[in-house]
Amino acid sequence: MTAAMDGAPDALELLAGRGRDLLVRIVAAACSDRTLPRMADDLAGLVVRSARALTFCDVYVLDEDERAMEWSGPPVPLGEGDVGWVAAHGRARSHADGRGAALPVHAGNATIAVLDVRSAGPCPPEDVALVAALADLFAPVLWSCRRLRTAQERESAAERFAERAVEAQEAERSRLSREIHDGIAQRLASLGFHLSAAERALPEHHPEALAQIMLSRTLCDLVAAETRAAIGGLRPPVLDDLGLPAALAALAREAGAPSAARVASVPPGAPGPAKPIDVTVTVTGELECALPDHVQTALYRIAQEAVGNSLRHARAGCVDLLLEHDRDRVRLTVRDDGDGFSIRDVFAPGRRPDTYGLRGMAERAELLGGRVAVTSRPGAGTKVEAVIPVRTGPGR
Repeated sequence: MTAAMDGAPDALELLAGRGRDLLVRIVAAACSDRTLPRMADDLAGLVVRSARALTFCDVYVLDEDERAMEWSGPPVPLGEGDVGWVAAHGRARSHADGRGAALPVHAGNATIAVLDVRSAGPCPPEDVALVAALADLFAPVLWSCRRLRTAQERESAAERFAERAVEAQEAERSRLSREIHDGIAQRLASLGFHLSAAERALPEHHPEALAQIMLSRTLCDLVAAETRAAIGGLRPPVLDDLGLPAALAALAREAGAPSAARVASVPPGAPGPAKPIDVTVTVTGELECALPDHVQTALYRIAQEAVGNSLRHARAGCVDLLLEHDRDRVRLTVRDDGDGFSIRDVFAPGRRPDTYGLRGMAERAELLGGRVAVTSRPGAGTKVEAVIPVRTGPGR
């Protein structure tokens, strides 16, 4: 950038001689909120409009790996052709036919871009000087745009990695769910049939054996219920079969009618659902395309955790789930009328170990570029709001 700034006074003087309108266009382009490749296109158009004989201008920008120059066509490796030579050596070079030149754009000691200009006839020296002046003036702008593009590409790569990680995790959960369903669950069902057969075949004068068989049947039924709950926790089939709204409806039905297995899992003395809880689900809006599987899964897990917290801790009588689809994002809100809590106290260091669920919801959303906000206060219920962006179109 130093070289560009050192050349800026001469560049401004030269450009000022072309008239006030040119300076206005330069300021408008340099100050516009544009990113690559739009800024490169604006600079190319500015060059052609400002010069007297130039008919074409292409702007090549150094890629993140610093091995090639990128533009609207195929990348040009450093050292290849006039543009690649200028990028590698940092010096201007005229085209062999005399109808244009390739000029470097410097940031410090590095060449970050090349302006390749063409004219119908011999290229006037004053036009080459104009392009060199614009290159000096726009060097800091292109440098900032290039850094922003690199940051955006890295952020996008991180998001794609996170999505793949979530997809791999859910694929493993789905595999475990199928194995439990096809293995343990089926064997438990078979065991239940055999116990029933043993009960019918046992003579009536063996009350102790009959009692043991009945106890075994009860334990078998309890384990079967816990197994079904584990399968649903790993990967609810309705999520794959019917999608997120139906899965949330199934979650609401399950929460509104606590099973014996869930009641049995509540430790003695712990707060639990003393009466039936009213859980409602509302879905609004439509996305251009169906939600990606990993987004549906993340939102279902967040809803599952939020509703579970309402059942386990809040002593709520009513829980409302609202799923809102927008063009480029989806919002899930879970609100209950339970006891509520102090956000500051719950997240105070070393105060409570049961914040893993809240942190897990936030981390799950953040992996997908979203966020989770928890609002609560004692006696006023709790609201959990998750917002996850959704990329639409071919680049999804």
